[in-house]
Amino acid sequence: MLNLLDLSYDELEQVLRGLNQPKYRVSQLYDALVLYKEPNKITNIPKSLIDILSNQYIFLPLKIYKSITSKDGTTKFLYKLKDGNLIEGVLMKYKYGNTLCVSTQVGCRMGCKFCASTLGGLIRNLTNGEILAQVLCVNAYLEGTRDKRQITNVVLMGSGEPLDNYNNVIKFLRCVADKRGIGISQRNISLSTCGLVDKIDQLKEENLQITLTISLHAPNDQIRKQIMPIANKYSIKEIIDSSKRYFIKTKRRIVFEYALIEGKNDSYDCADELSTLMRGFSNHVNLIPLNEVKERGLKGTTKHRAYAFMERLKEHNVSATIRRTMGEDIEGACGQLRAKVLSDIQ
Repeated sequence: MLNLLDLSYDELEQVLRGLNQPKYRVSQLYDALVLYKEPNKITNIPKSLIDILSNQYIFLPLKIYKSITSKDGTTKFLYKLKDGNLIEGVLMKYKYGNTLCVSTQVGCRMGCKFCASTLGGLIRNLTNGEILAQVLCVNAYLEGTRDKRQITNVVLMGSGEPLDNYNNVIKFLRCVADKRGIGISQRNISLSTCGLVDKIDQLKEENLQITLTISLHAPNDQIRKQIMPIANKYSIKEIIDSSKRYFIKTKRRIVFEYALIEGKNDSYDCADELSTLMRGFSNHVNLIPLNEVKERGLKGTTKHRAYAFMERLKEHNVSATIRRTMGEDIEGACGQLRAKVLSDIQ
């Protein structure tokens, strides 16, 4: 059964027109969806119409199954989908607003050696409505509205590779930014990819204003192939070339994520190689001391080494910062989100 949130505003208008409903019903229904209301709590729309729609569509494609809050205030959400699968998301609170990390797939098939999300493989793609529902559900949980949003920024960095679920993710990006809905500016949205070159080239033609973030994690193909299987398909040169094309087309600075792994990619030589890659276009390197995933056996670099690596990059005039680790004590930090199935925890 299709989710109502899988429909854009314009598509919803077509559905209601087919049911001979007045045009103002569209905004009434869309407002209710944005507020993530249960069908029986929508009081300004006739019950007869709600019943018709309920027989054909799912109103709320997921619910918060469990939440846990870190000592630093980060909250990890476990969402239950209609088919019984679970996905995770993380709410991070900053001075400038609340950032929600959303998932785009149940699981992941990319196989990165440092990431928990890929341990069970890919179970399925999320629909655009299921991705959007994560934003709307948490906004409602925080008692936010459309005009007074509690979610100000969105990062597509949860479980899954966003560009491996391309069509649903693109539709989500357009729907979440629609001012008739939740209206989150595309400039406040980041999409993280492990580097699907063909999809990056496709993405640059979408006329979006999002921030493209590329999980690079190595300065050369030899190291990258050891930790990221996607490196066997796309070389670092191909990724950098596609990043430059993306920048030229969109004028949007590229962010490169680099998880520092002890003894693997945290040497000065690696910093020097990485600096060479960063020449010739606007970019920023986001350094992440690796967060432990017990099944992987990889260790993050020391704090001292991370700062030394960053300073080495800066000596080469590379813009770089060390990401603040949030939610590590609840396995909500970068690389720690994992796919689960409801039956596994019942």
